[in-house]
Amino acid sequence: MAEIALVSNPNVGLTKAQENKKYVNDLSTLNLGPTHPATHGIFQNILTMDGETIVDAEQTVGYIHRAFEKIAERRPLYQITTLTDRMNYCSSPINNMGWHMTVEKLLGVEVPKRAQYIRVIMMELARIADHIICNSILAVDTGALTGYFYVFEWREHIYEIYEEMCGARLTTNMGRCGGMERDLSKEAIRKINVLLDDFPKVLLEFESMIKRNRIFMDRTQNVGMISAERALNYGFTGPNLRATGVDYDVRAMNPYSSYEDFEFEIPVGTKGDTYDRFLVRGEEMWQSLSIIKQALQNLPEGPYHADAPQYYLPEKQQVYSNMEALIYHFKIVMGEIDAPVGEVYHSVEGGNGELGFYLVSDGGRTPYRLKFRRPSFIYYQAFPEMAIGTTLSDAIITMSSMNVIAGELDA
Repeated sequence: MAEIALVSNPNVGLTKAQENKKYVNDLSTLNLGPTHPATHGIFQNILTMDGETIVDAEQTVGYIHRAFEKIAERRPLYQITTLTDRMNYCSSPINNMGWHMTVEKLLGVEVPKRAQYIRVIMMELARIADHIICNSILAVDTGALTGYFYVFEWREHIYEIYEEMCGARLTTNMGRCGGMERDLSKEAIRKINVLLDDFPKVLLEFESMIKRNRIFMDRTQNVGMISAERALNYGFTGPNLRATGVDYDVRAMNPYSSYEDFEFEIPVGTKGDTYDRFLVRGEEMWQSLSIIKQALQNLPEGPYHADAPQYYLPEKQQVYSNMEALIYHFKIVMGEIDAPVGEVYHSVEGGNGELGFYLVSDGGRTPYRLKFRRPSFIYYQAFPEMAIGTTLSDAIITMSSMNVIAGELDA
């Protein structure tokens, strides 16, 4: 009778390849998106899971790719503003102003100081709105719903200021090449002052609920970490880079729109984890409030747009009564004014980092080439590295703290 060998290790006798195959069969594939709420229905992560732990990740982007850069080659310069609205729609005015400044650099248009200060106010309001969304939703993703409802109301107040300035709320199409389409009204100033007076109390209370909350800290500290070196290698900018300890901010390093006139600090983190990203964005809101206050207190007198009739739409009343204004209005709207030959790059500090526009003109009425530098598209590449080794619930809050805006991801 043959003897029966009792083998305690089931892998004894298997080759290395057989062992790996057996292990692979124990793994599972999970689609995080595009239908998961955390991915907004428009980007996907294919995760390889060992139980609850992520061992591999691969992104799929392009679900809402709208070919903005190609569309821009068939549009007059001023019509491209509406495309920029639909990139980071959480802070549209920053996109709008960044594009206007790029065009002004190409055209050689000097914008009056008052218009620059108004732009700063609108851009910093947009930054606050952007960070409200990111930080309050991050809190929701860790189970804290109350703070979200409390602080999110002030995003609506900011949208009311947008409405007063341009008539729109989300996709603002704010400003014009050469300045602003209208001056700060008394009602807009009143609403801004209300925000400066009342929002700090709300922000302070939100932070007191979340910042030192033990559950929130346990869920976010040492989660989704990335080093400063790796972040720089990927091309990180904005709060995600500053959370690693690198104090790079376009407003300070390459000032535009008179940012050199304002005093503000650049908050930085140390670990580059989810908690640091939350803290950096929180502190940036305080800095933005300070900048807005300085801009209002020191708002210069003078015109709110440049004297550039060939590029800036004339007042409607002039169009009805003045032949030259009517001609310029027609030529600008119909895109019949040629741009000078040249190539320029201009960047602004967007809600998520350095938002840049590389514009090439061959002297025609539309760009020969236009390239958007979209921060979300750049730092989203690092998500697998930040997620591997963590659990599925950690991956959700890591992605939330990175603030991946799909409109900016898929321009």
